[in-house]
Amino acid sequence: MPETRAEIVTIPCLADNYAFLLHDPETGATAVVDVPEVAPIEAALKDRGWALSDVLITHHHFDHIEGVEPLRAATGAKVWGAAADAHRLPQLDHALAEGDPVQIGGLTGAVIDVPGHTVGHIAFHFPDASAVFTADSLMALGCGRLFEGTAAQMWESLQKLAALPPETLVCSGHEYTAANAKFALSIEPGHEALISRMARIDAARATNIPTVPSTLAEELATNPFLRANLDAVKIAVGLPGASDVESFAEVRARKDRF
Repeated sequence: MPETRAEIVTIPCLADNYAFLLHDPETGATAVVDVPEVAPIEAALKDRGWALSDVLITHHHFDHIEGVEPLRAATGAKVWGAAADAHRLPQLDHALAEGDPVQIGGLTGAVIDVPGHTVGHIAFHFPDASAVFTADSLMALGCGRLFEGTAAQMWESLQKLAALPPETLVCSGHEYTAANAKFALSIEPGHEALISRMARIDAARATNIPTVPSTLAEELATNPFLRANLDAVKIAVGLPGASDVESFAEVRARKDRF
């Protein structure tokens, strides 16, 4: 994990969700990114003696916001989320658009608009923490299903995230990595970095260790959705000479059927 001035805690929730604590040790401020359920988050805060100051919401799906209201009531935390999605989010104290700053104590983050999985999905990039909280946009060896957006929108969203520093921690919202790895191997079965990563994933899951966060460098090297622009991937999906968006759309469609 890269050296940062922040602490990040991965919290398993529900069947396969993750929430994340982002803590600034200098000020004591602590944010949680998404609230699938309250009890594991309260337990993680209590274990560390941290007080919750902020709730950051990535998108409106119930498994990311279900615990927001009871957690707000218990802690008085301020809630941040996308202005464009305010009509289907819990009440926002801070309504955000792309590029807006997000201040958690002394940690300054920025909003990245990442439509595709939903049209109102946002990510939170905190350079001070060398981390981006991507939920169901860019995921470990995957990306979210296109429930509302288009392949072109998701590809553009992934390109924004791919442009971040390679050491950035990708804090995504679900433990889907083992299944994603099996799919990735169906696209690039001889890819040595992917084969090696799958072995590490299997070892981690055998002892119930989360496979997220990953690093952006790992994703750029092995995630087929980020690699859809490569000639080798276009050939693998039967689309030599296709546009990057066409190739990405085919990779996404294959994953939906996998």
